[in-house]
Amino acid sequence: MNGAISVVVAEDGVLLRVGLVGLLERFGFEVRAAVADADALRAAVAEHDPDLVITDIRMPPTHTDEGLRAAVEVRDAHPGLAVVVLSQYVQHSYAADLFGTGDGRGVGYLLKDRVVDVEEFVDSLRRVCAGGTAVDPQVVGQLVRRRDDPLAALTTRERDVLGLLAEGHSNASIARRLFVTEATVGKHVGNIFVKLRLPQTDDTNRRVLAVLAHLAGQGG
Repeated sequence: MNGAISVVVAEDGVLLRVGLVGLLERFGFEVRAAVADADALRAAVAEHDPDLVITDIRMPPTHTDEGLRAAVEVRDAHPGLAVVVLSQYVQHSYAADLFGTGDGRGVGYLLKDRVVDVEEFVDSLRRVCAGGTAVDPQVVGQLVRRRDDPLAALTTRERDVLGLLAEGHSNASIARRLFVTEATVGKHVGNIFVKLRLPQTDDTNRRVLAVLAHLAGQGG
């Protein structure tokens, strides 16, 4: 992506909103609007056509899932728009819908309390803007923890690999994190594709489908 990444921020907490804007600008992002509710988010996206939206989930008037619903809507309306949900908790309703928009590309779901490294956070935003994913492992775990888990056929190591895929890591990066060879990771990824019965498309699309299966809890 050439030039500064343009951003719309949606966060009803004024201190966090101002702090996030300052952080983004310090790292070269162009903040085109910073708003406090979901309606203003929709309007800002329509007006400014940003590269990236960063939104909280709970916003006025009910402080339940307005931000997440708005994120799904703007992604549907603007398929190329990157969206990062930055929240304090996992909202199961609409979360799978968010990861189903835009073929699962350019989307992130991070937990505020677990963002401990500013540069890693910024790298995650840039990765999402480039079409990747950035998903906190706790989000992944909660979204797939259900009785009819279609991922039950995966081994513990395969689940580890899939969780790292969901965070947007390459095979080489996964190998470094799990202290195994890249060839071993490749075998695990192949097993995941087979067990999730993913179609024989190009490898990038299969990785996206695997992540969607993991996040939405739909294996086939």
